[in-house]
Amino acid sequence: MKSSHSYFVRLGRYYGWYSAGFFVLIGLLAIAEQLGMTPRWIGQIFLLATIALYAAIGVMSRTSDVSEYYVAGRRVPAVFNGMATAADWMSAASFIGLAGTLYYTGFEGLAFVTGWTGGYVLVALLLAPYLRKFGQFTVPDFLGARYGGHAARIVGVVAAVLASFVYVVAQIYGVGLITSRFIGIEFEIGVFVGLAGILVCSFLGGMRAVTWTQVAQYLILIVAYLVPVTILSYKVTGVPLPQLTYGGVLKDLGNKELELFSEPRENEVRTQYRYRADDYARKIIDLPDSLAAERTGQLQRVEELRTQGASARELAAAERALRDMPRTPDEARVKWERARQESLVRAAPPVPHAQAHPGPDRAARDSARNNFIALAFVLMVGTAALPHILMRYYTTPSVRQARNSVFWSLFFIFLLYVTAPAYAVFAKWEVYSGLVGTPIASLPAWVAAWGRVGLVKIDDINGDGILQLAELSLNSDAILLLVPEIAGLPYVVSGLVAAGGLAAALSTADGLLLTISHALSHDLYYKMINPEASTQRRLIITKSQLLIVAVCAAWVASLRPDGILFMVGLAFSIAASAFFPALVLGIFWKRANRWGAVSGMAAGLGITLYYIVRTHPFFGGSLSEAWFDIHPISCGIFGVPVGFVTIVVVSLLTPPPDAATQRLVDFIRMPDGIEDFPDRDEKVFDAGGS
Repeated sequence: MKSSHSYFVRLGRYYGWYSAGFFVLIGLLAIAEQLGMTPRWIGQIFLLATIALYAAIGVMSRTSDVSEYYVAGRRVPAVFNGMATAADWMSAASFIGLAGTLYYTGFEGLAFVTGWTGGYVLVALLLAPYLRKFGQFTVPDFLGARYGGHAARIVGVVAAVLASFVYVVAQIYGVGLITSRFIGIEFEIGVFVGLAGILVCSFLGGMRAVTWTQVAQYLILIVAYLVPVTILSYKVTGVPLPQLTYGGVLKDLGNKELELFSEPRENEVRTQYRYRADDYARKIIDLPDSLAAERTGQLQRVEELRTQGASARELAAAERALRDMPRTPDEARVKWERARQESLVRAAPPVPHAQAHPGPDRAARDSARNNFIALAFVLMVGTAALPHILMRYYTTPSVRQARNSVFWSLFFIFLLYVTAPAYAVFAKWEVYSGLVGTPIASLPAWVAAWGRVGLVKIDDINGDGILQLAELSLNSDAILLLVPEIAGLPYVVSGLVAAGGLAAALSTADGLLLTISHALSHDLYYKMINPEASTQRRLIITKSQLLIVAVCAAWVASLRPDGILFMVGLAFSIAASAFFPALVLGIFWKRANRWGAVSGMAAGLGITLYYIVRTHPFFGGSLSEAWFDIHPISCGIFGVPVGFVTIVVVSLLTPPPDAATQRLVDFIRMPDGIEDFPDRDEKVFDAGGS
């Protein structure tokens, strides 16, 4: 007991010095900015210094011990595991994407906050203590032992790899956004640069290195998240408590919305976007003739500019437009349809920020309400089933510490989620009151800087030289990174936010890559292919799989498949439908057996994947194919009940589990006291059961 207390005190001292050093870095860069240091240098120093710090922790924590590599030696105190879990949890979606989603969807975005925080209640009550009592390494480990044989383990491996891969793509995408903007490199190159920072920790030290790095990353990301909005709150209201003051700003924002939405020039602009959407629709109908006419017209435009002696800038823009034209009718159809949809979005009347379940009629409002509930449910259940989160509770010294760790996780996550709605309100207030209505020639420099990355677009469709709201397009994934610049804060604050976003993405990506590599090397290779593999060989396999998966994920991220939040939501649906029914019934219902679990996991995962392919445009689907108007991000709403029903029905129709499996269920549900299964050598643990 004394040694564990001294270990806790020593960790507190280390991270106290680390925090002090980080604040000194912020102060020095703030002074350097006042002395003339360029924004580019500030951004690069912030990002490179923090990556170097994470790399140093990874190097110092390197290990070749299997227990240390997989579960950090099961000696992480509850408070520190709570911080590591919070960092593992608060991914690019939470840090970067959530504020942007709340900015655009207002009340509807609260489904993310409700679902994600509510999920930790399920983790504490239904899963974390029991999985820690089980005491192995991975979620497929539990499935293999509880349900017997290799079938459940294989399905678990497939689901873990699929959910974690989709999730890690979103994190690497976020890293690409940050590095491309603040280091000044192409997005596709930034993705692979960020990948190097991700790999240092997970590759060298596994869970041990990732845990201590994630604690450091949490401290950076929570400071980076709170500082800008606190300054902005003081600037707007005079009170540096955004969580308490944004309600008054929201009321003022509502009045500003009424004024702005009814402004004649705003309505004129939206009407012109509607005409543009109709024009794209006509061109799509007239393909391929419309493409030939478009190309001919653009060629004539280039020739006219050349003969008239136009400026080099005008000529270059016309030549770029000609070069970027679709080459085939099929390419034109895709490109013009995307442009048509974008024009329709800009033509639609804006929704007031505080309006719940908006829609022009009763059916649309009911659909919005149903999607809100479905999304909150999927995120809640998915939170309780994410393998990379559940793995964290294997690292605590005891069952009691695992349960306490969930409390600390929720507390540290709460600090961010209670602030996210304030971020959205203050950001929207700054845009509506300070940016809209500005002459386009006088727009701040950050508009052009973020425009080069493709995350800010200005389109003066009515040619009046004044920025209307509909003419401004801000990518939702850039809102949080933009807030310091929108508010006119010192650039050192922007660099701090970028460092926080990078910490959030890196910490989650590390945990996800470990989950994937452990599933492939431990559950697939060691448990099923070569149980006699030496410790050294197992670690070599783990690290090689980690490298391969990381490169594949970076390549997919470079294709920009979708927004960060959607990709993360899809990962939650996959985890919820594949794992939650099998885990909960495996702990609380002895009658659940191998065939029920395998059938239920496969059926739940299958129906979820079928729905996403059927309804999402990236896979060639269409929302017109949606069931009950449920959006693709909530596809797990169908997979979870299918999984539960299938497990129950098939289990009742087939023989019950054997006596050893039922003793395992009794053991993991036993209160604190006995921490290890007395029959540890039985085949129920060694090979996944009889």
